Amino acid sequence: MIIDTVQNASKYFSVHPLFEKAFAFIKETDLANAADGKSEIAEGLKAIFSNAPGKTREASLLKFECHNKNIDIQLCINGVETIGWKPRAKCVTPNGGYNEEKDVQLYHDGADTFFQLTNGQFAIFFPEDVHAPMIGEGEIKKLVIKVKI
Repeated sequence: MIIDTVQNASKYFSVHPLFEKAFAFIKETDLANAADGKSEIAEGLKAIFSNAPGKTREASLLKFECHNKNIDIQLCINGVETIGWKPRAKCVTPNGGYNEEKDVQLYHDGADTFFQLTNGQFAIFFPEDVHAPMIGEGEIKKLVIKVKI
């Protein structure tokens, strides 16, 4: 997992060949006025904008998730978002099987740690990062970029 601000995004371009395109999209987009929904940025990159009320820790942990085929770049555009995290290697109680179509594996385990993101901060979740996003109060506007592995 990586946590940082968009100002430092160039430090991570070497981590994956599509990261530079993903962060260029972030830089070139009017994030504050982007409509909710999904769109294709480029081959292997998908953007998902949402603006929704924050959830309780318990509600978010019901969908404690990780992915096998995608890396998530989760950017907080507006609000304060708390995210739960635990290394996949420490998760021992799957919540159903892997959903190939949605590229998601859920777990019943609890998070080891919680951290906050606010305007212009992002977290990058790799397949080994189980995460519970959207914890908070009030509206949280965010962008998730799915980066194909």
